[in-house]
Amino acid sequence: MIGRRLIVSSRRSPVSSTDASTVGTGAGPSGVPAPVLAARNAVAVVFALNGLAIATWFSRVPAVREALSLSAGRLGLLLLAMSAGSMLALSTAGLATQRFGPARTVGGAVLLVAGGLAGAGVAAGAAGSLPGVAVGLFALGYGAGVCEVAMNVEGAAVERRLRRTVLPRFHAAWSLGSVAGAGLGAGAAAIGLPVAGHLAVLAVVVLVGTLLAVRAFLPVPGTGPAVAGAAEQPTPRRGGLLAAWREPRTLLIGLLVLAAAFTEGSANDWLAVAFVDGYGFSEAAGAAVFAVFVVGMTLGRTAGTVAIDRWGRVPVLLTTIVLAGVGALLAVLAGSGPVAIVGVALWGLGASLGFPVGMSAAADEEDHAAARVSVVAAIGYTAFLAGPPLLGLLGDRVGTLRSLLVVPLVLLPTLALLPALRPPAGSSGPKVPPPPAPAP
Repeated sequence: MIGRRLIVSSRRSPVSSTDASTVGTGAGPSGVPAPVLAARNAVAVVFALNGLAIATWFSRVPAVREALSLSAGRLGLLLLAMSAGSMLALSTAGLATQRFGPARTVGGAVLLVAGGLAGAGVAAGAAGSLPGVAVGLFALGYGAGVCEVAMNVEGAAVERRLRRTVLPRFHAAWSLGSVAGAGLGAGAAAIGLPVAGHLAVLAVVVLVGTLLAVRAFLPVPGTGPAVAGAAEQPTPRRGGLLAAWREPRTLLIGLLVLAAAFTEGSANDWLAVAFVDGYGFSEAAGAAVFAVFVVGMTLGRTAGTVAIDRWGRVPVLLTTIVLAGVGALLAVLAGSGPVAIVGVALWGLGASLGFPVGMSAAADEEDHAAARVSVVAAIGYTAFLAGPPLLGLLGDRVGTLRSLLVVPLVLLPTLALLPALRPPAGSSGPKVPPPPAPAP
């Protein structure tokens, strides 16, 4: 009941869902209405807490494997429960977001995230139940998948009202949350904290923090007070999910996000191992190399928003895709550890913007945003599911490091998809300011 009251209260917020310029509330120092700034901060918190929850689970996978005495093969099958939940969620999250709005959708989904995280921990650490862990992981994956769509839809709505690019910074917040989760997990493992207690405590933090944050989300169109002179927002179509699967632009954006997810996911899964196997690094040094990639991603998502607002999506993404391809080639072919690490940093910077900018482009038209983001997310997440095993099979034949040469090969045809990122005529996407007039 507490969660229900918190979620419903977000619909009673005194914020109109119309453009920021029509909201008759106080403005912050930047001239943006204070409720829009509050929504921006709330979305960042939700992204960070979502990353914290996912990383918390993965940080304790070794302990769960030991508690259940699982072989590598059985552990892989167990982890598929989480992937299955995520993929099922992505097929339904768009409809839920259209029907209930992002605030209530995230609020409901976080109940599954927290329940699944705590349930998996208790089932592994206290009960020693493999089926119980599988059920918990399915719930965690389903809740995280629904959150993925709903929080990106809300982030895009905030982006439109701010009239500048911010969605990549929300994804940077997710990265920071995941780094925090990994660090806390490493600390918990070092002091011998039981898995059940660790995951249960973090589940409560994620649950309470998210339910408080969604109170500041923008309301569903039509629930805010009327504002004189404000244009009416169209009501989202509830039957638009199937139509979105037939839209060429949406599918092209989905393919671009697929390549971006593969570029990011291949580094997440294999970079540390590749440097251990290919360059003879220690396990600690391999982990540090992965940290270089994460730092590059975070910096790119933080600073890249300024570049996008200055030059537009297509030129910036063209630059970053080339940067990622060159970085991956350098990381694999450098032959020298220090030079290869420079390649990893370039790879991280280059891989930083494809996924969030694709999500932003899918949400350019607000009345179709939920359905299109759901489709793009479903296509993109295929890379996270299929990429690791495919690279693993290839690595068995040519070596883990050499298998990463697939990344630039995947990125090359992606350049032809970039025109799909341009906002449709009449959309309410972020406005890129015109270039400054030449000096007389």
